[in-house]
Amino acid sequence: MSALRWATALVVAGAVVAGGVWMLRDGPSAAPAASSTARSTARTGLAQVTKGTLSARTLQNGTLGYAGDYPIVNQAAGTVTELPAVGQVVKAGKVLYRVDGKSVVLLHGAVPVYRSLSWGAEGADVQQLNAALVRLGHATEDELDPGSDYFGRATYNALRDLQDKAGLEESGSLALGQAVFVPAKAIRVLKVNAVSGARTAAGTVVLQVSSTARQVTVELNAGQQSQVAAGDKVVITLPNGTTVPGVVAEVGKVATTSDTGATIEVKIRPTSPKRTGSLDKAPVQVAIVTGTAENVLSVPVNALLALAGGGYAVEVVDDGGGHRLVAVTTGLFDDSEGRVEVTGDGVAEGQRIVVPAS
Repeated sequence: MSALRWATALVVAGAVVAGGVWMLRDGPSAAPAASSTARSTARTGLAQVTKGTLSARTLQNGTLGYAGDYPIVNQAAGTVTELPAVGQVVKAGKVLYRVDGKSVVLLHGAVPVYRSLSWGAEGADVQQLNAALVRLGHATEDELDPGSDYFGRATYNALRDLQDKAGLEESGSLALGQAVFVPAKAIRVLKVNAVSGARTAAGTVVLQVSSTARQVTVELNAGQQSQVAAGDKVVITLPNGTTVPGVVAEVGKVATTSDTGATIEVKIRPTSPKRTGSLDKAPVQVAIVTGTAENVLSVPVNALLALAGGGYAVEVVDDGGGHRLVAVTTGLFDDSEGRVEVTGDGVAEGQRIVVPAS
């Protein structure tokens, strides 16, 4: 049960402490009542008022997998002679598949291939080729400016080096269909659409791939969009019960409507991706930190007592063993820790307070 629902339930049930109803003579803001000797057979325990940081969290179901979903559009017409396997990881600069025995190389970039590139060409696609060649070590930044959108001698020489290592003819020009660009430095094959030995045409989607970056996706109720923002810290609980920290990377702005209502997609990046293992499309639980209160007093949620006149109190046990009520105002609820921020005259760090026995 959430902290807020538990507190609400206490209001409905009335303030029951040791089998009785607690009342402050002049309402929740009045001075604490005198020590009481009222007792019951109800089992109780003791906890402490502590000072520290609390975090409010919203708990959501999510799916653990890999970031991105990219179609590989083939531009080399012919017979497919080699394909990667589902789940295989291919790094930029390596051969992704072959058509008519000729390699199709994976390169990093967001601009789709739409033409052959050779000496004298200019454009955004040339710039991403230059950047990819430098990133792969086929030229240094002093030899080839990765921001340049011109295909010159340095591009020619670096491309020949790439072609040599990929087993291609060292032509120094990039023929249409000789490479595919994906906005990831390495990819993981999700689906193979082509069939080895079958003919393929230019414009055909032969593979579906993702990046190798780990990601959790949450379908968040659209009404909760304002509660979550990029940069919010999260705790991801994996299927085996272990937890991994993460951060909200992106909050969707367009809602999708289904039978369960309108939702937006929230993308979460684990900050310790190796600890998430290699599970794909695995169900996880995500606790998103939506608020933080630092250096505040807090008590266990089940220490709250609803007062007959409204508001809350906690039952403080003095050093001499006397019991008294101290009126408190609640602040931020930390569901994961089962604690709630409290303020009020007479409440202080280190005080012993009564809680139900576990």
